[in-house]
Amino acid sequence: MSTFPKSVCVYCGSRDGVAPAYAEAAKATGEMLVQNGWRLVYGAGDVGLMGRVANAVQDAGGNTFGVIPTHLMDWEVGKRDLDSFVITETMHERKKVMFMNADAVVVLPGGAGSLDEFFEALTWRQLKLHAKPIVLLNIDGFWDPLWALLEHVVKEGFAGDDILSFVSIVPDVASLEVTLKEAL
Repeated sequence: MSTFPKSVCVYCGSRDGVAPAYAEAAKATGEMLVQNGWRLVYGAGDVGLMGRVANAVQDAGGNTFGVIPTHLMDWEVGKRDLDSFVITETMHERKKVMFMNADAVVVLPGGAGSLDEFFEALTWRQLKLHAKPIVLLNIDGFWDPLWALLEHVVKEGFAGDDILSFVSIVPDVASLEVTLKEAL
């Protein structure tokens, strides 16, 4: 059993993206997790926003739990100096281990992988397989198009209004902290 009261799974890019605000938010997210005594659960990479979050947690003396599939060890530069480092055979196993070891999900800017992880968590919530909070960190409006798509899906009758209530969207790390404190 974990000695940490709560663990937060952070999904984010294995690249930095173009806006410096993304990297700044990744670092601030890592520091905020440590300030609250929360363990970071993430994809175990040492590149992009993933690496920035993990390095910020480590630099602040926090605890890290990373999960990476064998085929991404070189590509994402598997970060072996984590408190817990799990290597899986497949992406599906990676996502399951990350999700099962977390009390909340936070999604920073990212690409197709981050979207895949977000939609899996959202789908599982919609199917009542969990009640964990899901939070989009909407730095500089990055997730505005995604939110518009979710609203469109509801408007067009492919999901009920409740799907929107399963996701919190926050503009900055300070708001993320408040949202997580309320939810956890």
